[in-house]
Amino acid sequence: MLNKDYTAKLLNLEDAIITNVENICDEVHVYLELPRMKHRCPACGGLTDRVHDYRMQIIKDVPLGRTTLLHLRKRRYRCDCGKRFFEKNTFLPRYYRSTSRLVAKIITAFRETVSAAKIGAQFHVSGATAMRYFKYVSFKPTKLPEVLSIDEFKGNSGGQKYNSIVVDAEKRKVIDILPNRFENGLIHYFSQFSSKTEVKYFVCDMNPHFREVAKTCFPKATVVADRYHVIRQVYWAMERVRKNEQNKLSKRFRKYFKKSRYLLMKPMEKLSDEEMDKLALMFEIAPKLADAYRLKNEFLEVIHSDSSKIGKSKLVDWLTAVEVMDLPEFDDCTKAYYNWFQEILNSMDVPWSNGFIEGCNNKTKVLKRVCFGMQNFSNFRKRILFCHT
Repeated sequence: MLNKDYTAKLLNLEDAIITNVENICDEVHVYLELPRMKHRCPACGGLTDRVHDYRMQIIKDVPLGRTTLLHLRKRRYRCDCGKRFFEKNTFLPRYYRSTSRLVAKIITAFRETVSAAKIGAQFHVSGATAMRYFKYVSFKPTKLPEVLSIDEFKGNSGGQKYNSIVVDAEKRKVIDILPNRFENGLIHYFSQFSSKTEVKYFVCDMNPHFREVAKTCFPKATVVADRYHVIRQVYWAMERVRKNEQNKLSKRFRKYFKKSRYLLMKPMEKLSDEEMDKLALMFEIAPKLADAYRLKNEFLEVIHSDSSKIGKSKLVDWLTAVEVMDLPEFDDCTKAYYNWFQEILNSMDVPWSNGFIEGCNNKTKVLKRVCFGMQNFSNFRKRILFCHT
């Protein structure tokens, strides 16, 4: 049996009178009551210490290694005006059957990428109960950042396949999660903020809808194309060349090309001598792949230019070089670069990108997996935002 004084200190119930502590099966039962004192009547405001009756209430508390139940002998006072009311205490919210600290610990546990069922099991409550406490958490952004970054991710929540995430790229802070990626919905959302004129940079991938949102809601902001999505275009083009050239080869060499494709993605300075020899063999068999690989490396030099002033001429030269080559696989890539020419140049002048967002999206994937998906968008939004606070 636990010592009464020790239990009072452990549970921070030193103001209460613990009358008994029992260990029954896998549960700790703590019997307690509050000192009798005068209470103010909620009806007339008068003071009274006249007890009308007692009622026993069973309350769940923070587990002491196992389920902990408080048996509170509650007094109901009676005032001269006829009003009957229960005594007040500091550890139990009104209408709750769990202590304030247990509720607080359950809510705090939602910061981890675990399911509500697992959180409930940790504190010996049901997953539904844990989720019910979490619903009291709310997020309402009131101001937009100077450097706003936006991206879409596959959420499958709220009846939409894709949801959107908005972050402060400068402070690396998640601002909000939006129910869809539609242009009209995003414009409606951003139009609610009076601080939208303070947005100086709008960072996004090469989604034309995002650019239209920026032009409509943030006409004075500089639109910046995310470097990762820009570079991805040239990698995709090179991969198309590899697949087309690979399909022309014998089965033996097709397997060799597929097995060695990771070498094309690896930074040139990190290649070993053996890997360089493997690439040389691939380029000897497929000269067009050698051209595509060279274009990829040249573009990486372009995108990492120190400024847009330097990078502009390099980008024009690179696009011209692609046009004179017989590589139709690069057509989509060059078309995208022409359409986003200025936004790509803007990315060379600022340090911001969607890198932080990609990290957030990876965390969201983990959350979705452990929760087996979340159809309720409100809960899904709050869980993502709470994980990043």
